[in-house]
Amino acid sequence: MANISLHYTSQAPLAGTFTAFGQIFATWRRRARERRELAEMDHRTMRDLGISPTDIHFEANKPFWRV
Repeated sequence: MANISLHYTSQAPLAGTFTAFGQIFATWRRRARERRELAEMDHRTMRDLGISPTDIHFEANKPFWRV
C-alpha cells in the first residue's frame, strides 16, 4: 500500500489564490472604468476613432465581468 502525505509544501497555500482574486478584481474595475468612459464619449471622438454609437452602446452596457 502506498504512503500518501497530505502536507502542503508551501508556507502559505492560499497566497496564490488571493493574488489571483486580486488580479480578477483589478480587471473588473478596469473594465467598469473603461465602459463608463465609453458611455461618456462624444460623437466627434467616436467618429475620429471609427466607432459607431451602436457599438459604444453595446460595449458600455455589458456587465463588468463579461469580456
